[in-house]
Amino acid sequence: MASATPPDTPATPAFTPREITLTMSGLIIAMLLAMLDNMIVAPALPTIVGDLGGLNHLAWVTTGYLLASTAATPLWGKLGDLYGRRITFLSAIGIFLLASVLAGLAQDMAQLIAFRALQGLGAGGLMVGVLAVIAEIVPPRERGKYQGMMMAVMPVAMIGGPLVGGFITDHLSWRWAFYVNLPLGLVTLVVCWYTLARLPRGAAATGATRPRIDWTGAALLTTWITALVLITSWGGAEYAWASPQILGLAALTVAAFAAFVLVERRAAEPVMPLSVFRSANFTLAGALALVVGFVMFGGVTFLPQYQQFVQGSSATNSGLLLMPMMIAAMVMSLAGGQFISRTGRYRALPIAGTAMLVLALALFATIDTGTSRTVTAGYMVLLGLGMGCLMQTTTLIAQNSAPARDIGAATGAVTFLRNMGGSLGVSLLGALYTSHVTREAGELGGDVTQMTPELLKSLPERAREIFQEAVTGGVITTFWWAGAVAAAGFVLAWFIRQVPLRGYDEPAPRKSRTSGEAMAENSSK
Repeated sequence: MASATPPDTPATPAFTPREITLTMSGLIIAMLLAMLDNMIVAPALPTIVGDLGGLNHLAWVTTGYLLASTAATPLWGKLGDLYGRRITFLSAIGIFLLASVLAGLAQDMAQLIAFRALQGLGAGGLMVGVLAVIAEIVPPRERGKYQGMMMAVMPVAMIGGPLVGGFITDHLSWRWAFYVNLPLGLVTLVVCWYTLARLPRGAAATGATRPRIDWTGAALLTTWITALVLITSWGGAEYAWASPQILGLAALTVAAFAAFVLVERRAAEPVMPLSVFRSANFTLAGALALVVGFVMFGGVTFLPQYQQFVQGSSATNSGLLLMPMMIAAMVMSLAGGQFISRTGRYRALPIAGTAMLVLALALFATIDTGTSRTVTAGYMVLLGLGMGCLMQTTTLIAQNSAPARDIGAATGAVTFLRNMGGSLGVSLLGALYTSHVTREAGELGGDVTQMTPELLKSLPERAREIFQEAVTGGVITTFWWAGAVAAAGFVLAWFIRQVPLRGYDEPAPRKSRTSGEAMAENSSK
C-alpha cells in the first residue's frame, strides 16, 4: 500500500524562525570555509608557482580544486538524499580539513595539485550541502532572503580571502594559506554537529530502503568532465589541437558522456536525475550557473596577475583591490534575495545580471599597462553587481523547478554546472593566458613561466615593460573570451519564464508517475 504522504512532500518537520537562524549560523560558517580557501590561495599563486614550479602549472592549482568539487557535487547531493544531510555534511568537512593539512605539506607542484583536488572533493560536499539544507528547511517563496544571505558569504570570503592570503604571502610562508583552514574548520564541525541534529536521517540510513548509489554514473561523470577540462587546458599549449592526445581526449569525452546519459536514464537512484532537465527553467538556470562560474573564477584567478605584475601591487594589496567587485556582489545578492522574497519575482535579475557581466568584461578588455587602479575598480563594481544578480537566483530557479524528493540531486546538478563553468573557465583562460605570455615575452630568454613579482623588479626597465605588456595582453585575451560566454548567457536569460515560487503549503513539481504508481496511490485512498 502506498504511503499517504505525497512522494514530493519533504519529510523535514517545520522549523521555527529561531531554529532556522540557529541552523543558518552553522551553514554560513561552512560556506565561508569552502569559499575562503580558494580566495586565500589566489594572491599566493605567483609566489607558489615560483617556488614549486612554473607558470605553466598556475591554472591547475585552481583547476584541480574546481574539477574535483565539480565532479563530486552531484554525488554529494545524492548521498544527502539517501543518508541524510548531517552525516554527509560532516564527512565533507572532515575530508576538506585533512586535505588542507596535506596541501600545506606539499613538496612539489604535483603533490600540491593532488591535495588541492582532495580539498575540492570536500568543498563540493560543503557547497551542495549548504544549499540542500536550506532547500529542505525553507520553502522557495521564503528562500530568497536566506539564500541571498548565503550567497553574500561568497563576496565576504572573496574580500577576506585575498586579504588573508596576501598577508600570509607577504609575511609568512604560503603554506599557511592552507593551515589557516584548521581553526575555522574545527569550529564548523562543532557548530554543524549541533545545529543540524534536527534534520532527518535519509531513507537508506534508517533502513527504510536499500541504498543504491550510482557509482557507475559518478565514475562516468568524472571521466567526461576531466577529459573535457584537459582538452581546454592542453589544446594549443601542451599539444596541438589535431594531435592524437587531444583527439583521443575528445573521443573519450563524447563516449563517456554518451555512456553517462544511458546509465542515468536506467539507474534506480541516478547521481544526476535527467528528469530535472525536462524543465526548461531548470536547464536555463543551469546554463546561467555555468556562465557565472566561468566568469567569476576566471576573473578572480587572473586579475591578481595584472595587479601584481603590471600595477605593482603587493599580494596583500591585490587582495584589497578586489574589494569593489566583492562588496558590489554582496550588496546585490542581499538586495536580490529580499526582492525575490517580497515580490516572488525573479526573471529580471538574470537578464540584468548577464547584461552587466557583458558590459564589465568589454570594459576590462580595453585596459593597458597604464590603466589606473581607480578605473579597474569601477569595472570591478559593475562585474560584481552582475555576479550578485546571478549567484543565488540560478540556484533558486533550479530548486523551484525540481521535485522535493530530488532537491539534493537537483542542487548538486546546478552546483555542478556552476563549478564546471569555473573549471572550464580557469583551464581554458589559463591556457590562453599562458600561451600569450610565453609567446610575447619569449625574447627575454630564460623560463618566463617562473617569473615572480619580486624577480620582475630586478630586471632592466625595458625587460619589465616587455613582460608587463605580455601580461596585459594575456589578461585582455581572457576577458574577451569571458565576455563572449557572458553574451551567450544574456541571450539565454530572456527565455526564463516567471514561474510562481512555492510557499509553505504548496507542493513541489511532481515527477511523472508510472501507471503502476498511480494505481497504487489510488488504491490507498
